[in-house]
Amino acid sequence: MKKPFGRSLCIASLALILALTFVACGGLSQSSSGSSSTVVHLGYFPNVTHAVALVGVARGTFQSDLGSSAKLVTTNFNAGPALIEALFANEIDIGYVGPNPAINGYVKSHGEALRIIAGAASGGALFVVRPGANIKTPADLAGKKIATPQFGGTQDVSLRYYLQQHGLKTADKGGNVQIVPTDSANILTLFKEGSIDGAWVAEPWGTRLLVEGKGQLFLDERALWPGGKFVTTNVVVRKEFMDQHPDLVSKFLQAHVDTIQYIKSNPSSAQSIVNSEIKRITGKSLPGTDIARSFTNLDISYDPLVSTLMASADRAYALGFLGSSKPDLSGIYDLAPLNQVLTKKGLATVSGS
Repeated sequence: MKKPFGRSLCIASLALILALTFVACGGLSQSSSGSSSTVVHLGYFPNVTHAVALVGVARGTFQSDLGSSAKLVTTNFNAGPALIEALFANEIDIGYVGPNPAINGYVKSHGEALRIIAGAASGGALFVVRPGANIKTPADLAGKKIATPQFGGTQDVSLRYYLQQHGLKTADKGGNVQIVPTDSANILTLFKEGSIDGAWVAEPWGTRLLVEGKGQLFLDERALWPGGKFVTTNVVVRKEFMDQHPDLVSKFLQAHVDTIQYIKSNPSSAQSIVNSEIKRITGKSLPGTDIARSFTNLDISYDPLVSTLMASADRAYALGFLGSSKPDLSGIYDLAPLNQVLTKKGLATVSGS
């Protein structure tokens, strides 16, 4: 009797097509029980200003609240522009990032790529100078070399705007203040070597420059904002992911709020967790006193402090980062899911204005 080669070939071909289709989809992973789960790609920095992400990942709060139907996969970044590029490439679904990269990503994508769905931190940005650089006043910054974590990042924009407000120009604009965008770990090394005169960085790097680099505090950025409050870290979501998985976004925000409440109720434990996560990611922890000190320079909050982001956008536009015409940011926020979570928990909602 002849074997049904044609039928076998057909079945094999169909199986191959299905297998390739499954791989190409890329958004699902297979659990040990054989059921599929949605992969949620989370991006954040090993910074104290990203304490919510560090604590939420370490304690398993995000994964727990997302449930068994989702698998959390994390990626670490040095600065915001790199995270936004990863979001553009569909490599990140949800991210903790500063206001200026979020604004830039929104504008570049014509409002299509992302939404800000919550705040995460206020403050925590310091301008530290090397004692030997003799920087006492803004005028002393002329001819100096100052570092920021990345060109176009939140601290980079803050530094450039500060210089502009004090009549100074950067070297790329015909002036004599050289800005050196480099990753935070290298900033500390360059600072210790005397290769740079100062740096505008987020915590814990500000404290590390003060303690390990023997630097001097030139400016705590809180002094430049009304009430000392300004958004340093937001939670952004890829718009397509939010449209496809609104339930997972809501569950993530529940974990986000739960983690903030934990940090506020358990500061010592939270600081220890953050330090352990920084060591896990970077290979080096900080003295406990340094972590505690860095926490005093910021506030953990889910309030996105909308007005301060809009002010940051105005500054970025004045510096030429956002094109020739002032962008419309009216759709950059979607705070409805966060406010639904807050209402269910009996907490005060946040304003979108």
